[in-house]
Amino acid sequence: MEAGLCREKLGALMAQETHLLEELSRLLEKEHEYLVASEVVSLEEASRERQRCVARILALDEERRVLCLASGRTHDAKGVQELLRWCDPQGTLAAVWAKCLAVAASCRKLNDRNGALVGARLKHVQERLGVLIESRRETVTYGARGAHATGGSGRVLATKA
Repeated sequence: MEAGLCREKLGALMAQETHLLEELSRLLEKEHEYLVASEVVSLEEASRERQRCVARILALDEERRVLCLASGRTHDAKGVQELLRWCDPQGTLAAVWAKCLAVAASCRKLNDRNGALVGARLKHVQERLGVLIESRRETVTYGARGAHATGGSGRVLATKA
């Protein structure tokens, strides 16, 4: 592939990816609002929108991967940098790529924030369920004469032999 054609294709991919990442950022912000407000129905729809957006980003990532591989480069950060140096020696795409990386980093922070909130809520629910389940359990022990007895609560602190 010719360097000029590669630069055009790569530039278009980066611009589209940046646009989609900005959309993802807005969706993650909206999702956070729904999480805080416990708006389950709205949260479900926002999650579906987020998944559709991520799918489109992954499709663009696949196109970039194919472009890297077609030019004999790896699809990691090093391969993309090598591709940029080859097809864009003047550095005209450097700012576009930097913006794309910055928006992606912002999305990661927003996603981590939402994940932490979900994790905290889940832990809280698990603790509440634990209390409910524990309060319903009847402990089964043996009485002093060896008979089967059910006890409410308490612990054995000392025993006689």
